[in-house]
Amino acid sequence: MSTAAYSEESIQTLEWQEHIRRRPGMYIGKLGDGSAHDDGIYVLIKEVLDNSIDEFMMGNGKEIRLSIIEESKSVTIRDFGRGIPLGKLIDVASKMNTGAKYDSKVFKKTVGLNGVGIKAVNALSVSFIIQSFRDGRVKKIAFSQGIVVKDEPENKSNEPNGVEVTFIPDNALFTNFHFRYEYIETMIRNYCYLNAGLTVKFNDKEFYSKNGLLDLLNENMNKPGLYPIIHLKGSDIEIAITHGDEYGEDYYSFVNGQHTTQGGTHLQAFKEALVKTVREYYKKDFDPADIRASIVAAVSVKIEEPVFESQTKTKLGSKDMSPGGTGVSKFIIDFVKTHVDNYLHKNSETADILLKRIIESEKERKAISGIQKLAKERARKSSLHNKKLRDCRTHLVDNHERKLETTLFITEGDSASGSITKSRDVNTQAVFSLKGKPLNTYGLTKKIVYENEEFNLLQAALDIEEGLESLRYNNVVIATDADVDGMHIRLLLITFFLQFFPDLIRKGHLYILQTPLFRVRNTKQTHYCYNDDERLRALKLCGANPEITRFKGLGEISPDEFKHFIGKDIRLDPVILKKDDNIQSLLEFYMGKNTSDRQLFIIDNLKVEVIQD
Repeated sequence: MSTAAYSEESIQTLEWQEHIRRRPGMYIGKLGDGSAHDDGIYVLIKEVLDNSIDEFMMGNGKEIRLSIIEESKSVTIRDFGRGIPLGKLIDVASKMNTGAKYDSKVFKKTVGLNGVGIKAVNALSVSFIIQSFRDGRVKKIAFSQGIVVKDEPENKSNEPNGVEVTFIPDNALFTNFHFRYEYIETMIRNYCYLNAGLTVKFNDKEFYSKNGLLDLLNENMNKPGLYPIIHLKGSDIEIAITHGDEYGEDYYSFVNGQHTTQGGTHLQAFKEALVKTVREYYKKDFDPADIRASIVAAVSVKIEEPVFESQTKTKLGSKDMSPGGTGVSKFIIDFVKTHVDNYLHKNSETADILLKRIIESEKERKAISGIQKLAKERARKSSLHNKKLRDCRTHLVDNHERKLETTLFITEGDSASGSITKSRDVNTQAVFSLKGKPLNTYGLTKKIVYENEEFNLLQAALDIEEGLESLRYNNVVIATDADVDGMHIRLLLITFFLQFFPDLIRKGHLYILQTPLFRVRNTKQTHYCYNDDERLRALKLCGANPEITRFKGLGEISPDEFKHFIGKDIRLDPVILKKDDNIQSLLEFYMGKNTSDRQLFIIDNLKVEVIQD
């Protein structure tokens, strides 16, 4: 029972910027250090870009410039829209629930509707400078952590209309953050795919799309689909569909230009509509899984006053708002049923290829249905009680911020899994323990997923058999020793995910845990070092005769120490699939029988690190 006094002094009223800084997860999701695509520093960039995109969508400004200076970690975004009315610039930048997007006549079908986004960027930045250029005049205001430090008077300007924002994320919140340009470029490309005619310049690169979602699929697929992409556009809706030859389902969904990475109402409606349309066209009651197997598709809709499930806007919750006043689902279903059916009737060759792909999927599914059924039952019975999975308290994870933090560590050996289990955050971090080296799944069929107990239970723990929408952990982290055996286990696990669940990697959920190689300490300070450069710096800081420990494996690190490496200072290396990465070619080279070629590759790329005391 609490003994703390509850009095008038207990009641606090926070200033807007203090509330954002105390509860950043409410506004930008997780903080992070930039290793993950959904870390907070990218949300800050997105929030500013969203305002510029909304200007373009209203017909103002065809170019946006984004630049990052690595030395200062400053981000500058300049658009050429109408410019914020100068007299309201300070309100727009620093007063909550202030903006023009409450007026649907001024901003229609936009992303930012809450008057919050840019204020969150302001509050979470150590420096935030905003300028508005409008009709030959300019207004400039500088903030730090949401507090005005300089409010310059209006001046004359020869600059074209628009807004320029320069900010530096607060390193006290985004600890040791860094920008991964591939994440930013993906964000920019998506903006361009959804806004034909828009040019975005990022440092020395220029991004532009002429064909919308058709370009998106072509540029994200490393080889052509089984049939030409079905690309259909209507008023406030655009879709693109094809099928490949890999396992899984790959979707890109958008609302008003916002990449809804967690899907939502519109994506679910699209999937249901496609199943209904295909069944009716072929007059066969195909299983939905067979229709959607190996699909690569994109759907974009524009609706007024979208309802998202959080401020980060990654999942649409709208059910009854869409063009014409009908429900979002009905609007999408009607469009897909009409236009996809028409397309299949007009393109019989595509229809034949699609039918063949569905039948192949059906045959494979039925061939393993008996094993699959037994494996599912075994996984269901053991998932809550098996010794391999030490789950987190997912029933407590009931808000968006905490869901983004959910992590499954996949590790090997009792000592390593024991250390992580004892030092983890039981609310958001789970541990899956492997027994020895997993099977090399290269060249095997999906039947192995259900026959192999460890892979079957791992799949069940992640809940990814039916796709990523039910993924139970936002971050899947391979945690193995940094020795030859540990590296081999990493490779075998990555092979498994590439072979059967490539979407887990494509959507940025798979990581490698980095743990320190050395501990350098004296009586006053302790330094954990992840490479030799950090070790040498620590030696200088500690002075004469420090104690140096070389960690040989995860099991050697005590739980009390391990908590430092999987807490707020966790270091993760993302596993990234690039456009030019052909999965089958990668697997064949690294896991196939070309031993001599692989041996030469290793010799040519071997890096020998000499440790000097």
